Amino acid sequence: MLTLYVHIPFCKSRCSYCDFYLVTRQEHIATFFKALSLESASRSADLKGKTISAIHFGGGTPSMVPVHYLAGWLDDIAALCTFAPDIEIALEANPEDLCSTKMDELRAGGITRLSIGLQSFSSEKLTALGRAHTALESHQVTDAALRRFDSVSIDLICGVSGEHLSMWEADLSAALALGPHHLSVYMLSVEPKTLLHRKISKGILTVPDDAAQASFYETAIREVALQGYSHYEVSNFCLPGHHSRYNLASWRREPYLGFGPSAHSFLVSEECEIRTANVSSLTRYLAAPENAVVFREELSDAERFTEKVFLSLRINSGLDVEFLRKENKLGHDLSQTLDLFVGRGWIQQQAGLLYLTEKGFLFADFIAEALIF
Repeated sequence: MLTLYVHIPFCKSRCSYCDFYLVTRQEHIATFFKALSLESASRSADLKGKTISAIHFGGGTPSMVPVHYLAGWLDDIAALCTFAPDIEIALEANPEDLCSTKMDELRAGGITRLSIGLQSFSSEKLTALGRAHTALESHQVTDAALRRFDSVSIDLICGVSGEHLSMWEADLSAALALGPHHLSVYMLSVEPKTLLHRKISKGILTVPDDAAQASFYETAIREVALQGYSHYEVSNFCLPGHHSRYNLASWRREPYLGFGPSAHSFLVSEECEIRTANVSSLTRYLAAPENAVVFREELSDAERFTEKVFLSLRINSGLDVEFLRKENKLGHDLSQTLDLFVGRGWIQQQAGLLYLTEKGFLFADFIAEALIF
């Protein structure tokens, strides 16, 4: 099985907190999809004989492009490989793009899962985040999507400037009342070189401190679990059978191909594991889509080990303690480290496997680094 990711780099504007590769020029959409088909054809050897279990359109804002471009590319790629009978085809969307007609077109065009970047049901928070949609649209679009798609996921952000716990609890209540199949909860990350980072650096804005962020996250874990959602990844919760197939496959280190500018791929064979990255420039991508890959590395044993530890803990699938003991460089200190984290209530061990507790999810990267180094 193989999964595919397609980076659609177009956005109407850049949000203050976003550091993904995107462009706000829309005149190149048609040219981009021609280039995307050329890149796909050039990778036919990687696709031949493969069965595709999931396709994820990310960005950028895939929902802003005309649906016939998406459907056309799906036809192109289907000619190069085999789609699983129950393939999941997911698309990231902004609420302002999702009128009823657009959603019906997306469904008819093959999209089975909608991932809606709501971020909040609060007018105050949406304004602070610079989002284009309203709180009312957050409710209306989610409700309409649930009546049309097999799976609907919504994103929520906590830790926005001026946010307090009661605001966050109201967001969670509004989301859970609608009953989406999947919920992604992100603590606002202040990335370098973003507008948000510059405003905070200049003292124009402040954001809740780490303790407040932790209380938001712990509240989400508690409230979402009460409604029957499984906490299957640090930031992701789902009802049974509604996890993101593409994302979960990536976290499990299963092979995937990425198309479009800045997209990454992970190729696995019996001999080696290879990661590649496409050029992060629309201009350069359009000029030579068949040569989009600008970075390629074969993973060393140490890099494979590091990835397995980080990702196994992130999805809480259980990390084999004997594997950890054999491969890391801690020696006898490993037992002491594990005992320390057990004592703090961050990890638990069952049947030779190591799992993070709900509290431990807050420290997932710190724990992984400690177990590796």
